Amino acid sequence: MFYDAIIIGSGAGGSAAAYQLTQTGKRVLLLEQGQVLPRDGSTLDVDKVVRQKLFIDDSPWLDKQGKMIAPQERSNLGGKTKWYGAALARFSQKEFESDHAHQCLPWPISYAELAPFYEAAEHILAVRTFEIEPDFKKIVDGLQKQDSQWRSQPLSMGLSQDILNHREEVTHFDAFASVLGLKADGESFLNRVKDNANLSILTGKKVTKLLADSENPFRLAGVVCEDGSQYQSNVVLLAAGALHSPRLLQRYVENAGLTEKLACYSQIGRNYKFHLLTAMLMMNVKPQTDVLRKTTVLLHDALPHSSVQPLGWMDGTLLAPELPNFMPNWVANMIGKRVYGFFLQTEDGSHPDNRVIAAVDANKLPTLDYDAERIPAALAEHRQLVSMLKRQLLSIGYLGLTKQIPIDGSAHACGTLVAGNHPETSVIDANGKVHGFENLYVVDGSALPRSSRVNPALTIYAWSLRVTSMLNFRNSNK
Repeated sequence: MFYDAIIIGSGAGGSAAAYQLTQTGKRVLLLEQGQVLPRDGSTLDVDKVVRQKLFIDDSPWLDKQGKMIAPQERSNLGGKTKWYGAALARFSQKEFESDHAHQCLPWPISYAELAPFYEAAEHILAVRTFEIEPDFKKIVDGLQKQDSQWRSQPLSMGLSQDILNHREEVTHFDAFASVLGLKADGESFLNRVKDNANLSILTGKKVTKLLADSENPFRLAGVVCEDGSQYQSNVVLLAAGALHSPRLLQRYVENAGLTEKLACYSQIGRNYKFHLLTAMLMMNVKPQTDVLRKTTVLLHDALPHSSVQPLGWMDGTLLAPELPNFMPNWVANMIGKRVYGFFLQTEDGSHPDNRVIAAVDANKLPTLDYDAERIPAALAEHRQLVSMLKRQLLSIGYLGLTKQIPIDGSAHACGTLVAGNHPETSVIDANGKVHGFENLYVVDGSALPRSSRVNPALTIYAWSLRVTSMLNFRNSNK
């Protein structure tokens, strides 16, 4: 069967694209290399999710020194949104502009152009805010007394109000996948159209190759999967994520001999970003009783590229994997009751050498080359954030212990097929089409020129809705 559009990947960008295109009556094929997650409770089980890491695709990569790493990717219907997609904040208007001092690229569109699609995504995901809880309010009040430049604002969340009535869900939504569907994610889009006759969703289908048109290598005819199956379409949309979409394009361009003919070739895979991230566990002598916790984001006027978000519920079971193996359970439980967790994140600017490099030879590993020293302004701001927050928290009775998120923590990966107006400095145009190609589009986080100081999920949904609402099918000859 010939399709109007093939979408590779079912995360934020892929699911939003499938929803948008299916409603137009187009014949849409969504290919996902993973399977549907089980509903047996295992995705809420700390042992299975955290210790055994049963749901992580830990395929091996190399870092810039040639050391083997395993980025914590997710291969399942809905992608990372099933695990990390609860915080759904918009980027600010300024975060669509360039910031040369922080090495931030400009978007080729304005905030106003994306705003209607932000609104549409928020409606589908039923985004809401929750009232700040007592323990966190005490922390916020204490910080603001120490430093008047701290500002707090409600954090937009894709959680059902009913989650507060389900203890197992409300204490396991941050980095866990909901069993009862109480967390909005990519399937929130797919569930609206999955029964439509013009949408086909195939899981267990890893796309390994883009298929060229027989007469024009700058026009794709479809895709080839790992199992040898082939699917043809008028349009192909890359939505496999910032680590995988650029590799598909790199391999195609190099195998087709187009490296000298495609102006944007040198930019493919570059400008990788995933935020500078530090997890902070704060211990207090008193038990912390907040349950939801992730209700408010903290911003500081002197740190314009950074934010502080609470982590979800913490207890001894969740804390134990971070403690020495000899630590008894009763100690882990005692500490866990007194811990409040934070996620400190700073927007990392773009550097062309922070990049994804595909392994054209199937026997070799891909490379993720990232070094925060290449973005000194971001690194300096992040270090200032961590040290200042630790110091101020200690003054109000909280001992902060920190752990930097390493390169394999790829939850916020973006930027490797960056959008822009010129093929010499970007890979796709303002409408998501790859420079030089007739029918290849990018709808995942790799398109984002900036990562913002908040989580990128909502912006990926909105970008995908915008791209697919403007998609041109006029060249179809099938």
